[in-house]
Amino acid sequence: MRVYGSSQPPYGFVRFCEQDPKACAPVGSGEARHQPTPETLSELDEINRMINHAIQPATDAEVYGVSEMWTLPTDRGDCEDYALLKQRILEARGWPSSSLLITVVRDEKGEGHAVLTARTAQGDYILDNKIDDVKLWSRTGYDFVMRQSYIDPRVWVSLDAGSQAAPAALAGTNSGQ
Repeated sequence: MRVYGSSQPPYGFVRFCEQDPKACAPVGSGEARHQPTPETLSELDEINRMINHAIQPATDAEVYGVSEMWTLPTDRGDCEDYALLKQRILEARGWPSSSLLITVVRDEKGEGHAVLTARTAQGDYILDNKIDDVKLWSRTGYDFVMRQSYIDPRVWVSLDAGSQAAPAALAGTNSGQ
């Protein structure tokens, strides 16, 4: 994934960080890539499947009565909620936060969608609530728009060569949604 500059963070993420500053604070050295073992790579698959089956898909409007709310789900949530929960569980299991980055993509329908990127020495893997299989980012079929910086999780970077600004109405990037 090539970085093309800075990007505005999704406003739902900004509000999530305001409510839980500790969850968004930089931790550790900001090492770019995790050195995985076969066991930790299997852990990605295990966590992706476990959360995909434990959380029922629901929009923020259905669950909270608002258009955009990033939060850790308990039983229902939307794409960024799945990604946040997977991120939290993997960090608790010893993965460095600098290698677990929330990422916004355009999905197969051209719509905004949030996934979790696990940056490893063997490549960047995508944990996605739409599919149980963990895939290398280049094999997802998605257009990558932006993601958290591995140096500071509050900072977002553009992955879209055509734009260094946050696209409107993608996974909570537009506060007017």
